[in-house]
Amino acid sequence: MTIRYALKFKKQYKKLPQKFQQQFDGRLRLFLVDPTNHKLRIHPLKGSFRGYWSMNISGDLRALYLKKGEEVIIFGLIGTHSKLYG
Repeated sequence: MTIRYALKFKKQYKKLPQKFQQQFDGRLRLFLVDPTNHKLRIHPLKGSFRGYWSMNISGDLRALYLKKGEEVIIFGLIGTHSKLYG
């Protein structure tokens, strides 16, 4: 599986406190081993984020990504639930 990051994701990631960056890194490792793990709470989005999938990072932090085929994942956004959806 190939992981890519959108420029906006990279900027948002850099602005996160280091604690949240480490949480994302841990969840990404889990995702690479088992993308169906229930801890990730992965689900498809609707509405303006149709086509994206949401991955739970912590209680309120989410990472949104796109699937390009079976082998390419492009992380597009990361942030709190209210910043992403509100």
